[in-house]
Amino acid sequence: MNTFESLGLNGELLTAVQALGFTEPTPNQQKAIPVLLQGTRDFIGLAQTGTGKTAAFGLPLLQLIRRQDRYPQALIICPTRELCLQITGDLDKFKGKNSAISVTAVYGGASIVMQIKDLKRGTHIVVATPGRLIDLIERKAIRLEEIQYVVLDEADEMLRMGFIDDVQTIMDATPEGRQVAMFSATMPSQIRAIAQKHLKGAEEV
Repeated sequence: MNTFESLGLNGELLTAVQALGFTEPTPNQQKAIPVLLQGTRDFIGLAQTGTGKTAAFGLPLLQLIRRQDRYPQALIICPTRELCLQITGDLDKFKGKNSAISVTAVYGGASIVMQIKDLKRGTHIVVATPGRLIDLIERKAIRLEEIQYVVLDEADEMLRMGFIDDVQTIMDATPEGRQVAMFSATMPSQIRAIAQKHLKGAEEV
């Protein structure tokens, strides 16, 4: 059965998905959601933009987050401010109006002081561009020691834009044993090297 119900999502998320008019999951979502819902298995998705990948990683994250713990548990790294804001907006839509889950976007070209204030208030999911995230790590303005889930979105684009060293630094700052999901339209050798270093026994789709 190709339905969102069959993928293991909870009632709250199914209601939100139906309200958004999603009827059946894309092939990408069918493969990714059951793996990522386990919260333990790493995942590599070779996926173009427009294949529903934000829902593929976003819905499992929203189900796995412990709402009572208001510190960053999930980190989504993406190449551009536009994508950062788009992912944040999508997650806000998926979680529905009454959700207690907080999603915070941090990206360059906006006030870092305001972003630090947002992080201090407590948040569950951080969506970040690499340069700004490094800046926040250096200022000790973000806690990564409790991160359990990391998503690298458009990894090949981050390579093309020269962020690959920043991504390595960020990955090294996250705890051992966190779940990593990587999405990339292509798999150049440097991206493959990051996958081999940071992803263990990943399911590849």
